[in-house]
Amino acid sequence: MDEFAKLVAEVRACRICKDLPLGPRPVFQVDPRARILIAAQAPGRIAHERGRSFDDPSGDRLRDWMGVDRATFYDPSRIAIMAMGFCFPGKGQGGDLPPRPECAPVWRAKMLSQLPNIALTLTVGQYSQVWHIPETVRISLTERVRNWRDCKPGIMPLPHPSPRNIGWFKRNPWYEEEVVPALKKMISRLL
Repeated sequence: MDEFAKLVAEVRACRICKDLPLGPRPVFQVDPRARILIAAQAPGRIAHERGRSFDDPSGDRLRDWMGVDRATFYDPSRIAIMAMGFCFPGKGQGGDLPPRPECAPVWRAKMLSQLPNIALTLTVGQYSQVWHIPETVRISLTERVRNWRDCKPGIMPLPHPSPRNIGWFKRNPWYEEEVVPALKKMISRLL
């Protein structure tokens, strides 16, 4: 078994967070050939049940933003999907809980080292953005997304595409007008 396959098997067997409400079930999609990485927060309940990230209305919106179909989105040789926490963390009062803090320090750097061809990382939500763009920790998600051109090359901050964020989308029409077309161009060039 090669190094990549061994690491993937280790992550899939991870049981660091034994006390998760639905139990551990790492959900991710990786391939060393992938050129795009979707760095999300944590799988939701539906992703946990289906074993596939963004297989829900959030994913429909994200695919629309990217200008890709389901087949392209779920082709790991083209698009990797790796959240900050690999397992569903459970529900809180305002939605899903944040990603568990144990996951990223144990697995993230190891997994990223196995993705040498990533040319664009979409940081979806604040937890991913703080990890991938740590110099922006003191600014809001809205400011990060609005100032996407100031990010390091190959990093694109995005709001979470959840239907729960419909208010954010309405308050920030510039996102759909300016950022989404730029994102589609980036994605098109890489695929």
